[in-house]
Amino acid sequence: MVTDIILGFLATIAILTGFGGVRIINQVERGIVFRFGRAQKEIRRPGIAFLIPMVDRMKKVNVQIVTMPVPTQEGITRDNVSVQVDAVAYFRVQDPLRAAVDVQNYLFAVEQVAQTSLRSIIGKSELDDLLSNREELNKGLALMIDSPALGWGIHIDRVEIKDVTLPESMKRSVARQAEAERERRARVITADGEFQAAQKLADASAIMAHTPSALQLRLLQTVVEVAAEKTSTLVMPLPVEVLRFFDRGGQGSAALEESEEPVPGEKSAPPAQLTQPDELTKILGLRETANRPDS
Repeated sequence: MVTDIILGFLATIAILTGFGGVRIINQVERGIVFRFGRAQKEIRRPGIAFLIPMVDRMKKVNVQIVTMPVPTQEGITRDNVSVQVDAVAYFRVQDPLRAAVDVQNYLFAVEQVAQTSLRSIIGKSELDDLLSNREELNKGLALMIDSPALGWGIHIDRVEIKDVTLPESMKRSVARQAEAERERRARVITADGEFQAAQKLADASAIMAHTPSALQLRLLQTVVEVAAEKTSTLVMPLPVEVLRFFDRGGQGSAALEESEEPVPGEKSAPPAQLTQPDELTKILGLRETANRPDS
């Protein structure tokens, strides 16, 4: 009877010990087994892992990508501007054995390296780079964090600068700078438009000078545009045709004067004389009649 009790007790202990050596590893984890305190090189994969009771101890390491916010860091840029910058880092465990053995707490270690690297980036960069050239700064920051993290079995996927906080005085300066830049662009665009308009007007005046009818059509078009408004009154003292008549008369007289100019080397023609005796007699008779006293 006593023997049966002892055997049952030993069997119960063996069963409990056997089940105590069974571990379940999830898909997102890897198991590191310490046997008598020494880490085994074999990494336990997801599934059931059998351990030797009272001998083995297993530590699970998560291999998922970790999203770690980097606290806000205050620093002075290379152009002596005080700013506050925060970021976010994405990393994962690439070598579970080194992450479990070489560093005590890899999460805390990566966080501290990220903070110091962010401060270093702030001191090496200018304000314009922090505001507009973040892609290069993100690459440099990721490289600075990844260098020591590789020794811990950690791979840095990417690091992003999230927000840059400026002092109020610097915000006003940046706003004034942006306003001045917009005003400069507006003035340049206005001057360019005026230059193009003047050039087009010069071309149009040259075309109208060669074709006077185009000028008349433009005048009539202007008259139509002005007459379209009911509140305006258009007064034209002389018709356009009269102006054109005087213009033609002036051009004809100028051409006649040019044709009457003597050519050098040629004799000028004598003035016209009255050769008809009837006309001369009429003129003398009119003069005698005018001189008579009874007339």
